[in-house]
Amino acid sequence: MLDLNIFIDDARDNMERAVEHLSELMGRVRAGKANPKILDGISVEYYGNMTPLSQVSTISTTDARTIVITPWEKKLLKDIEKAILNSPVGITPENNGEVIRLGIPPLTEDRRKELVKQVKGDAEDAKISVRNARRDANEAIRKSIKTDAVPEDMAKDAEAKIQTVHDEFIKRIEAVFAEKEKEIMTV
Repeated sequence: MLDLNIFIDDARDNMERAVEHLSELMGRVRAGKANPKILDGISVEYYGNMTPLSQVSTISTTDARTIVITPWEKKLLKDIEKAILNSPVGITPENNGEVIRLGIPPLTEDRRKELVKQVKGDAEDAKISVRNARRDANEAIRKSIKTDAVPEDMAKDAEAKIQTVHDEFIKRIEAVFAEKEKEIMTV
């Protein structure tokens, strides 16, 4: 007899990855205050390889509106500055020859609404990933019924467990979205 917990655990793992990915995306959204995570997607050429900014410099926040980037090698200052300018971060860096400062401007009301729409889209994508994981697990369970590896009543119980896990992850996604929406809309 086939153990249906394998399908449930696999679905749970896939749903967990969707929530983790959403949390990572939410961290990159600039909500009007200094957050070093907004630089996570930026890479710099370092000895011929594209290297994440966090691996060639120290990134810190000095106050609620300033991010300071201290490169480990001074020759990287121009490359880091260029990478930030070419990124979708939308902030002009200030290079003083020692460090790069990013002044985070306050968000306008229109920009806040735009960011909420973007974040809502990311949350919806995460929900779709969770639903897809549920669908894949349920299909695998139905196939096991057809091959007579599992009785139908056990399959129905497993589908109910998968639905419970699905509901739990949808609530987590909604909580992550609500928290980020509140952060963005707070002036």
